[in-house]
Amino acid sequence: MIKGLLIDFGGTIDTDGVHWYRMFRDAYPEEVSDELLREAYVHAERTLGRESIILPGDSFCRTLQTKIRLQTEYLQSHGVAVMHPDNVHACCYNKVVSHISTVSGPALERVGLPMVLVTNFYGNMHTVLEEFGLSHLFVDVVESSVVGVRKPDPEIFRLGAKALGLDPSETVMVGDSPEKDIIPAQTAGCRTIWLKGQGWAEADCVPDVTITSLSQICQAFIPLCSSGVL
Repeated sequence: MIKGLLIDFGGTIDTDGVHWYRMFRDAYPEEVSDELLREAYVHAERTLGRESIILPGDSFCRTLQTKIRLQTEYLQSHGVAVMHPDNVHACCYNKVVSHISTVSGPALERVGLPMVLVTNFYGNMHTVLEEFGLSHLFVDVVESSVVGVRKPDPEIFRLGAKALGLDPSETVMVGDSPEKDIIPAQTAGCRTIWLKGQGWAEADCVPDVTITSLSQICQAFIPLCSSGVL
């Protein structure tokens, strides 16, 4: 029986299934090539993963500014100047605010199960949840930079289940990434709901349930019920 829910943040709660590269692609000028923007995106993510640039008190707004700064510095070093990076930031941040206020937040309010956030993030997730008014929804947060375990290591999902006081088999993991969320969560013993949106690249997996928006999360419990696990 499913007694608790684990859920991803980046690409799931904040963008409702849209990979962050695609968020940036829509915001940057067309003259920035796909190949170079992918390189800039990876560079920024690896830099933030390697260096303690983001502080625990940094908001999502500030975190996004830092990412865009690292990206635009990389682009400039490769001969492409982005004239108005603030426009990129505004485009992305406004979309996140809209996704959370109209889709993710209301959907999670209706779940009716204890929830733990399981995320690869930078040590400031509690600040981010406060920023978006989501803190009250979660029993705990299992954040990679805090616990020292990163997705796709299945152990991070076991830690999420432990934070709920449950066995992994009693939880369902919701996430957008087959490689980082669904497959390793299954390895840990969790049931899974795949938020299949606009990914980094074509990918596939075999979850218990597939949805295309977090607005469908409550309906996703119906097939879990019919299979006798909820």
